[in-house]
Amino acid sequence: MTVSRAIDQEFVDMPGRRTADPLAGLATQSSGRLVELRREADRTAHRHPHSEEVIYVISGTGCVWVDGKRHPVEAGDVVLVPAGAAHATVPDVGQTMRLMCFFPHPDLAANLVETDIPVVRDQ
Repeated sequence: MTVSRAIDQEFVDMPGRRTADPLAGLATQSSGRLVELRREADRTAHRHPHSEEVIYVISGTGCVWVDGKRHPVEAGDVVLVPAGAAHATVPDVGQTMRLMCFFPHPDLAANLVETDIPVVRDQ
């Protein structure tokens, strides 16, 4: 058994988000990311071609944008994003969101494609 403490995570900047790998260095058949989101002027979607993604909203409010449709989310919600779907999570104005994301694929870098698809936050 392994316990990964949030306070020990090293975050790196990615387009529109900061992420940390709580499973770094472990031999596992899945991957995960702790994600911090702040609302930015522009945001593009990304895809996971080899697996679905399970998102647990730890804190904050916003929306999950999937293939052009917005879905409101808040702390405690769980979202299942289908494999290959263009998506992004966007905080509401003035909000910072924290997420835990899980992927049934061991190598997230090989399962992440950034796109140039603009995310429409407000309709």
